[in-house]
Amino acid sequence: MIENTTKAKKTLAFDPDYLTEPGAILQETIDGLGMTQKELAARTDYTTKHINWLVSGRARMTPEAAVRFERVTRVPARYWNNLETQYQDRKARLSDIAHADEERAWLAEIPVKELVKRGAIPSLANPAERLEATLSFFGVASVSAWRSGWSGRQIAFRKAADTADCSGGIAAWVRLAELAAEQVACAAYDAGRFREALQAIRRLTTTKPDEFVPAMIRRCTQAGVALVLIPEIPGSRVSGAARWLTSTKAMLAVNLRGKRNDKFWFTFFHEAGHILNDGRDEVFVDVDYADDPREQSANAFASEILIPAKHSDTLGTLKSKAAVRALAQRLGIHPAIIVGRLQHDGIIPHTHMHDLCEPLTWAGASAAESQCHESPAGLGRD
Repeated sequence: MIENTTKAKKTLAFDPDYLTEPGAILQETIDGLGMTQKELAARTDYTTKHINWLVSGRARMTPEAAVRFERVTRVPARYWNNLETQYQDRKARLSDIAHADEERAWLAEIPVKELVKRGAIPSLANPAERLEATLSFFGVASVSAWRSGWSGRQIAFRKAADTADCSGGIAAWVRLAELAAEQVACAAYDAGRFREALQAIRRLTTTKPDEFVPAMIRRCTQAGVALVLIPEIPGSRVSGAARWLTSTKAMLAVNLRGKRNDKFWFTFFHEAGHILNDGRDEVFVDVDYADDPREQSANAFASEILIPAKHSDTLGTLKSKAAVRALAQRLGIHPAIIVGRLQHDGIIPHTHMHDLCEPLTWAGASAAESQCHESPAGLGRD
């Protein structure tokens, strides 16, 4: 009797290879006991279907199941629990290894050095730690989650056909804007108040950056819009973005791509048009040109608020700088805005009247500065 018990213990000795699925070990164990799945189900008070799912790996080994199996098979619950834990851990690590090439390729798309320079992520030599930090920066758990969210249909790019190669830079810039906007305290969004703010901001186009920047930010926050000025990421070719952070708070982000005040103002009012007139489920990113009806609508909104359509015929008659200045004074806007419109419409060449435009650059030496100012004479001009 003692001899038979010893043999049984040797037969049922539990020394599993944790690379094997727990369900496979469970099946081997009941086979050694001469027990069917149906009998195990009856003894553990589970359905046969559930036992089958455990054996096939479609259901996990829970602590409760481990205790029941210990009572039936005499294999300690801690072994079943450890087997499941080790299996899931190994499974996750093998999955990481399988996706290593994809992750390395993704990191190459992201301007990691620029993000480190701005203090958005730490400088890390270990590739795995660098990946973790970059995913954390974007607020996603995996590269696939990033691709389905950041570079997928949640972002409506106003773009040229060749911007796919810089989508990592675009997404990084938008994320920097989001993180900055989240820190801006705003009143609850009010469309009427935002429209009033835009009219007041339009009058600021004739002032200097040290006056218009704080005034813009203040008026936007009072209307429920977090305005952030985020330096452009080299090579990303993005000028602005708009999105809803919450149901009562919108983000409007701009930079100085183009380095001219006319471009800055048009981008700002373009993004404002998205906030006022478009849906709240997408991120609108201003890259190069309108290729979407919503973008055309935002362009029209910016054009109308800056130079109302009733003055369109007058634009074609402007032949001198003096005439441009006179119309700008009558409209209460900076002459550069008229120059930009004339150049865009092909009324004058893009090389003409540049001296009526004011170059803009970032204040201070740090790329993370969020204020702009007028460049010294001779610098920053196209």
